[in-house]
Amino acid sequence: MPQQKRKIAKRKTGTTYAAVEKMLLGWPGVELSTSYGRPSLKILGKFYTWVKEDGDSIVIGGIGFDERDVLMETQGDVFYITDHYRNSRYVLMRLSKADPAMVAAYLRRRWFEIAPKKLHAAFGETRPIAKPGDAAKKSSGTKVLLARPRGRR
Repeated sequence: MPQQKRKIAKRKTGTTYAAVEKMLLGWPGVELSTSYGRPSLKILGKFYTWVKEDGDSIVIGGIGFDERDVLMETQGDVFYITDHYRNSRYVLMRLSKADPAMVAAYLRRRWFEIAPKKLHAAFGETRPIAKPGDAAKKSSGTKVLLARPRGRR
C-alpha cells in the first residue's frame, strides 16, 4: 500500500497596506488622511496610523517601551523601530511578515485607545484584552479596559 503524503496547511502570513486600509475604513470613525505626505488613517481627526515610505510598514502607537522591546526581540522580522521612534511609544510593523489577525488585534487595541467612548459601542460586543502591565495599573486605581460583553456593567 503506497504511503500518501499529507498536505500541511501553511498558516497565512502577511498582508498589505491596501488590505489594512480597506479593513480600517469599515471601522467606526476611521477616515483617510495624509501625514508627512504619506497616506494615513485618523479617527475623527486624531492620528491613528500611517504607512511608511517602504509601503510595507505601518506605525502602531501606544506601545510601551518594555512591550516594544519584547516584540522586537521575539518577532524582529515583524516589529522594528528607526532612530526616529527610539524615544517614543511607537513601533513599526512590517505587514508582509505579520499575521493578518495580529495586525487587526494591534490596530483594534489602538482604536479603543483613540476613539471617543461614544463610538466604542458601535464597534462590537467586546473590547480588547488589557495590555501587559495593566494589572499593576489596576491595583493603583487606574481604570483598565478589559474584555466584556457590551451592556454589562
